[in-house]
Amino acid sequence: MRTALAAAAVVACAVLLAGLGLLLTTRATLTGNVDAAADQRTGQVVAALQADDPTRLTQTLQPGAGDRTAVQVLDRSGRVLDASPDLAGRGPLTTARPAPGQSVTQERLLSPGDEDKFRIVVTGAQTPEGARIVVVGQSLRPVNESVEAIVRAALVGVPVLAVVVALATYLFVGKSLRPVEAIRRRVSTITASDLRTRVPVPSARDEVAALAETMNAMLDRLQGAAETQRRFVADASHELRSPLATLQVGLELLEAADPAHGRQVRRMRGETARLSRIISDLLLLARADEHGLAVRHDDVDLDDLAYVERDRLHAEHPELRIESRIRPARVRGDAHQLERAIRNLCDNAARYARHVVTLTVAADDHGTDLRVDDDGPGIDEADRERVFDRFVRLDDSRTRSDGGSGLGLAIVHEIVASHGGRITVETSASGGASLHIWLPSGSGKGGDDADSAR
Repeated sequence: MRTALAAAAVVACAVLLAGLGLLLTTRATLTGNVDAAADQRTGQVVAALQADDPTRLTQTLQPGAGDRTAVQVLDRSGRVLDASPDLAGRGPLTTARPAPGQSVTQERLLSPGDEDKFRIVVTGAQTPEGARIVVVGQSLRPVNESVEAIVRAALVGVPVLAVVVALATYLFVGKSLRPVEAIRRRVSTITASDLRTRVPVPSARDEVAALAETMNAMLDRLQGAAETQRRFVADASHELRSPLATLQVGLELLEAADPAHGRQVRRMRGETARLSRIISDLLLLARADEHGLAVRHDDVDLDDLAYVERDRLHAEHPELRIESRIRPARVRGDAHQLERAIRNLCDNAARYARHVVTLTVAADDHGTDLRVDDDGPGIDEADRERVFDRFVRLDDSRTRSDGGSGLGLAIVHEIVASHGGRITVETSASGGASLHIWLPSGSGKGGDDADSAR
């Protein structure tokens, strides 16, 4: 749209400039014709003077029918020696005194009351009687009348022509760019999780079609690379689960058999469990990328899940104050996945909170809101989209040695999206992070439940 308008504006300006150029060229051409006529009459007068033929000179000074040519013959002092009838008794038309063989061109009125300017050619000539100045003036009225007629026609014709040409350019450019706009719209719908979409290829075998084919080839390569990566992650995660399970069992047996090294073994068991969770998360995300999350559509009491997570946080993080404002809320979805999403949000908040974590659940006719707030360092606005990417860690204030894998919020994002909801990041009342989930309502759940804080 903007490109077509810009092209139309450029073409309209070009038409207007072309009209102005035509006007200036026409005036210059007509003025050149006037100069040529003046030069011709000057040559006739000079020839008569050099021939010392008074009769011929008198004939040369007489104007023709409809001829508005004024002629004077001056001596070097400026005295008028001869003149055409309409200049009889008039003083010299110019003060210019060119040397013999030289010419000077001027524009002026013959007298202060005249309306028409004259184009005056002043030429020096050597005659048997001595040096003479030949002054020939040609009226510019025909030139001005022609230019005025062109201007009147241009004032109507050029704007109309500019509008017509601009409109035609707009339609042509718009039609030419329509395939590009279709490609742009299709590309805007392609996401990293779904690279199967291809851009439309125009039927015309032109540069736009070549661009579309090139983009489709690029998408083919990207899809192949993404599928290879997903298969690798899924296969590697699947293959690592059994060795990790065996390692965990072995560490449990080692701890029981060798209590002296119990502390080191327990630390190894903790790291092994953490690695197992990372692999489980990777496997879940790989499956989500390949087929999407399989979601059950049961009635789920989100407030019950929130209470469970509140109690878990209180047990696992006695150093924090866990506050809750939980109201009855029912949604349609997968209880296991929603529980995992709430747990990941709560773990994230507990990891970065200084003193307080607040869990809020509320529902209305439009949907259910779940919010987890902390009083930690918060998340900058520039990072609030990126925080849901995989393996993303923000600044050092939110990356501790006992931090998560960087997959928790990515999993929450996938779960919420699969339930038709959305997740956003804001700033909590205490200046920390506030992660807000909205889910469409289910069958509803009546009653109230008092706020609580623990």
